Amino acid sequence: MTHLMSPSDHVGMLESMLSAIGVEAPPGSVCVAGRAGLASRYPVSGLACAALGAAALMVARRSRPEAPRPVLIDRARASWWFGFSLQPMGWVLPEVRDAVTGDYAARDGWIRLHANAAHHRRRALAALGLSDDASRGVIAGRIRHEGADAVEAAIVEQGGCAAALRAPGAWRDHPQGRAVAAEPLVHRLPGAAGAATHGAPDPVRPLAGVRVLDLTRVLAGPTATRFLAAYGAQVLRLDPAWWEEPGMVPEVTVGKRCAVLDLRSPEGLAQIQKLLAQADVLVHGYRPGALDALGLDTETLQAIRPGLVDVCLDAWGWTGPWRERRGFDSLVQMSAGLAWAGEEAAPDPLPVQALDQSAGYLMAACVLRGLELRRESGRGGVWRVSLARMARLLQDAADAGFVVPPVLEAAPDAAYDPAIERTAWGPAQRLRAPCLVTDARWAWDLPAGPLRGSPPEWW
Repeated sequence: MTHLMSPSDHVGMLESMLSAIGVEAPPGSVCVAGRAGLASRYPVSGLACAALGAAALMVARRSRPEAPRPVLIDRARASWWFGFSLQPMGWVLPEVRDAVTGDYAARDGWIRLHANAAHHRRRALAALGLSDDASRGVIAGRIRHEGADAVEAAIVEQGGCAAALRAPGAWRDHPQGRAVAAEPLVHRLPGAAGAATHGAPDPVRPLAGVRVLDLTRVLAGPTATRFLAAYGAQVLRLDPAWWEEPGMVPEVTVGKRCAVLDLRSPEGLAQIQKLLAQADVLVHGYRPGALDALGLDTETLQAIRPGLVDVCLDAWGWTGPWRERRGFDSLVQMSAGLAWAGEEAAPDPLPVQALDQSAGYLMAACVLRGLELRRESGRGGVWRVSLARMARLLQDAADAGFVVPPVLEAAPDAAYDPAIERTAWGPAQRLRAPCLVTDARWAWDLPAGPLRGSPPEWW
């Protein structure tokens, strides 16, 4: 890989993101301060600046539509925000990953199992012919004598989550890799007309009064809705009664109300239709066809709420044979070749969940662009983003060449806002804002709280 470009490794990716959402911005609209970056073979910090820059620029356009001011991205803070923003004070965050989750050596390569959700763990172990309490050692022994592709296929067939390690070239030649390469960075579809519009946005809290229904879980969608809440949006997150993600909840629920709702019950389906009828935005991360199976296809959603801004995420892309496959950031890194470090090397993934994070901020930019277009035309729209397409963007940026930055150190105490956030688990501090938007204030109206802590209703 050559490194010929200037240190402005965010520029090309930012231009791609803005073009994907139909925005032309004059030079200098997004300024980046700082040089250091996360240690990686890929321009991960450049991706962080690009994604946050796109989202922040859309905030600036909403805050002052007649004359948006340039936005400033702090490169170090943007990079740190791609990790964890929360620093507990006197308590410890629960472990994010299940013990089974991780990389395993197979007979002919490597495979990663994703078992953070209990049902995904059960399905993966069942596919391997193992009991629910199997240890990593037992799992490793079982996989060691099998082909990586065969293990992947068996687990996916059972409804589990796994990905064999592939070289970047192998992914480009794979049917799904080819499908993703042919997709736009953002799919855009027109929505229904007839939306009631809010008055002029408040320059200080530009998303005040905007209702966002959040049907997302780990991690891109919650990142998007956390960003929207930071600028005043009312975010209502819905989860089924059985869902748990204790290691991530304190990180992503700040600024939101969280409620329980069973969409498979008649009562739950009726309630979400009531919520949708009063929503401005729907953000969801269900696999293609999942909401359709509940009677909430795109046309129905637009009929329930004409003018709805509908933003959704898929792991593997919106076309191709894997479009309905379950997936997560770390699995896409394995399949797409981002974790590939050589023929004999163990997986070497990105230093952070960069696909999730960048997709999340791009989703936030889509929401803001959708609201902007709705103010102009009264029409809603559907916006689709995928982790796999984000991986391709990052790979293309690396292939074009970039200057390896000085290595960024871990966030010092001074990087955290001195204000104390009284979370449901104890006091904590959050990283300072990674972006500066003139006039618009980055702040959350609610501290992080547990899932299912509020009723499923607007306020």
